[in-house]
Amino acid sequence: MIEKVLIANRGEIALRVIRTCKRLGIKTVAVYSDEDRNSLHVKQATEAYYIGEAAPAKSYLNQEKILDVILSSGTDAVHPGYGFLSENDDFARLCENNKINFIGPSADSMNLCGDKMKCKDAMLKADVPTVPGSPGLVKDADDAEKIANQIGYPVMLKSVYGGGGRGIRIVTNDKELREGYESVTGESIAAVGKSAILVEKFLEKTRHIEYQMARDKHGNSLHIFERECSIQRRNQKLIEQTPSPVVDEETRARIGEIVCRAADAVDYTNLGTAEFLRADNGEFYFIEINARLQVEHPITELVSGLDLVKLQIDIANGEPIPFKQSDLKMNGYAIECRINAEDTFFDFAPSTGPVPDVTIPAGPSVRCDTYLYSGCTVSPFYDSLMAKLCTWGQTFEESRTRMLTALNDFYIQGVETSIPLYKTILNSDEYKKGELSTDFLKRYGMIDRLTDDLKKEKEEKSEAALAAAIIYSEYFKSRIQNSSDNYSNWKNKLG
Repeated sequence: MIEKVLIANRGEIALRVIRTCKRLGIKTVAVYSDEDRNSLHVKQATEAYYIGEAAPAKSYLNQEKILDVILSSGTDAVHPGYGFLSENDDFARLCENNKINFIGPSADSMNLCGDKMKCKDAMLKADVPTVPGSPGLVKDADDAEKIANQIGYPVMLKSVYGGGGRGIRIVTNDKELREGYESVTGESIAAVGKSAILVEKFLEKTRHIEYQMARDKHGNSLHIFERECSIQRRNQKLIEQTPSPVVDEETRARIGEIVCRAADAVDYTNLGTAEFLRADNGEFYFIEINARLQVEHPITELVSGLDLVKLQIDIANGEPIPFKQSDLKMNGYAIECRINAEDTFFDFAPSTGPVPDVTIPAGPSVRCDTYLYSGCTVSPFYDSLMAKLCTWGQTFEESRTRMLTALNDFYIQGVETSIPLYKTILNSDEYKKGELSTDFLKRYGMIDRLTDDLKKEKEEKSEAALAAAIIYSEYFKSRIQNSSDNYSNWKNKLG
């Protein structure tokens, strides 16, 4: 049984894993770079070890250094979190070879999930619907162009080794395809040293809907409901919610069965996520399996009542999933806003530096997973995600209004954040009506609306300040008139 867990990660996800381990009486080992010496995960873990310079390649991606800490600390399990080494099958295999319990899928299963072409083949054999596209890897730009003309533009060029929205280009004609092909190939080579490209039909006005899946070492598969992740920028998620506005009980069960087939097809163990595109006609198309815990897992916890990190540890321990599909009931509605350190008006460019002061929102059914504290620093070396703000409600409207209140209460000094954009989105009629799509920001002109909202807010603050000044002026005038001193004496006192 797992007694000590090394978290091969940092920030809020490291803190999240530590929290569950503490509750279970499991010791924790933190690793940290130069940038993270004073981070909360270092202070809260049972033990902490320095692993290198700030650059991820010299610390959080340094497999040999992390392995040294695993062995020297007597750790018997590793939780990879998300990002960094979480979907690196070489690291999973390194753990397996050293008899270290990797809290995630096997190296072979992870390798299969990470290879988009092999994974797609496995899904087709399991009768899982996939997006129309190339039957295999394209040989070159000429081959990609031929397939694009066969299935019709627009198409997506996807690197087999991409992930998190990277290594993807949407193109609408032959010229864009050739330019995009070079770009995607270059990104892939820069990231992993090799390139392999797929061509898929780009489905317009789609929703991005994913299913939380779980499968134990005894072959028991189930899903823990869906999450709507359609509001994105540059193919990366901003706001998630569950349940999806377009998934009813029948659809949830039908796609859930497909998810279980997908998990079985790649012999998946532990928790993962099956991601789908939902076309405007209601059809679902499988796109990939994320072989790790998702950033947005807290909203699934809020509506299911489960601790997903505990479930991960239990499955890693060889225990069967302690409930059946029929035992799971979705309770209420939950929303997550990813609080990023970004400048919305400069194409979401990262905003980094000291955070002198911060106020974390709280209250009934408000959850905030974050590494922030007053005096911390947002580093330029790592992801821009600072916090995951989540709210729950018995109804969607209750969850939405709680989120707006929490966003208003969230104060982060020193860096630009995505908070103002989220308030504009959550107040929009389109969001309230559930009219979501992966091009939501562009389709409904949300950046322009944000500009208008900020201008209006500034004007209202100016009017409020003027009104306050008049009230204070009248108050002090009355004080002066009622005092024993006359106005000229009072004026002299004030200098």
